[in-house]
Amino acid sequence: QVQLVESGGGLVEPGGSLRLSCAASGGSVRPYVLGWFRQAPGKEREAVASVSLNGRGKWSKPDLQGRFTISRDNVKNAVYLQMNRLLPGDSAVYYCAAAETSDVTGSYFYTGVWEYQIWGQGTQVTVSS
Repeated sequence: QVQLVESGGGLVEPGGSLRLSCAASGGSVRPYVLGWFRQAPGKEREAVASVSLNGRGKWSKPDLQGRFTISRDNVKNAVYLQMNRLLPGDSAVYYCAAAETSDVTGSYFYTGVWEYQIWGQGTQVTVSS
């Protein structure tokens, strides 16, 4: 069973950048669609970004206005989230997740929490001056 561990969270000032990493162990991420989610106190967990099996299909939450970019490295068995121009509203616990898929094109991505079966423990991101 694949296990996921996030890293790279922390405290950053508004306008700053962070790069979150998610390392997989116990198996390969190649057969999984990968995603990043976040959950702020009192709010539901929401999808932030997703990437397809081959890395070419990508989605990010539209109201992020291109500030966040997801990428995956199937050789390093990892997924990343580059976050730029961070805002206080981006503060949350960020989770990476893996979704089983029957996609044969390699281009599908998923945005629903219910579509993901494997989750990391989360990493806290706090944007504050």
